[in-house]
Amino acid sequence: MKKLAALFLFTAASLAAQAPAPPSAPARPRGNMLISRAVPDPSAVERGQKIFSANCGFCHGTNAQGGDTGPDLVRSPLALDDERGDKIGPVILEGRANKGMPAFHLPAEQIQDIAAFLRSRQQAAIDRNAYTILNVVTGDRQKGREYFNGAGRCNTCHSPTGDLAGIAKKYDAVTLQSRFLYPRPVEVRPQVTVTLASGQTFAGTLDYLDDFNVALRDGAGEYHSLSRDPRLKIDVHDPLSAHAELLKKYSDADMHNLLAYLVTLK
Repeated sequence: MKKLAALFLFTAASLAAQAPAPPSAPARPRGNMLISRAVPDPSAVERGQKIFSANCGFCHGTNAQGGDTGPDLVRSPLALDDERGDKIGPVILEGRANKGMPAFHLPAEQIQDIAAFLRSRQQAAIDRNAYTILNVVTGDRQKGREYFNGAGRCNTCHSPTGDLAGIAKKYDAVTLQSRFLYPRPVEVRPQVTVTLASGQTFAGTLDYLDDFNVALRDGAGEYHSLSRDPRLKIDVHDPLSAHAELLKKYSDADMHNLLAYLVTLK
């Protein structure tokens, strides 16, 4: 993230100013994309695996994919958002008595090593080159239809006789699964409207957003980079946000059942 230098260079008076020239390769909006994060240090991963197995493996499994009494930490939203133990650290230190998890009084260095181990497991799980894809159509198509029209609320945006008609002819099962789990075609980008304190607005395709700056390209192709300020109003519309939210909620059964239903749309 651009930090203090960005704040120093852009004052509140310059909010309405257009950046003199767009960067050669504007950064995309940031998100929870594990594949883009740094690979943990192998020595930290090795230490973390040993510490995790000794203290956490009896509940969460030695590979962190869950056990008889502990949840899967490879897909845990809390663990996925963790950075060097900032999210899992308080849980480890305080425990969760209401869920039967005791407190573990581990030093910060060991918690960071556990975080490194978990990050390595998460990244391995999404490394498509690390495993062979077998038959992915193993779900129940009727339950998939029910999920599409019920809990998944897919039918609020899609229709099997409309935009999804013939979708199974267009994509094979593996590609189809990838499309509904991680949809980000180039032509579908988040849109943003930025309103200054003066009332002036900039609207267009979001190119970059962090705690300090927002950048967009308007309908005329002009690039605007603005320093964030408490008086700045930012409204982001991402047509694919529902997919991102579902990714946090899917169970394995949901994903397989939904795919089993989608492959019938020929």
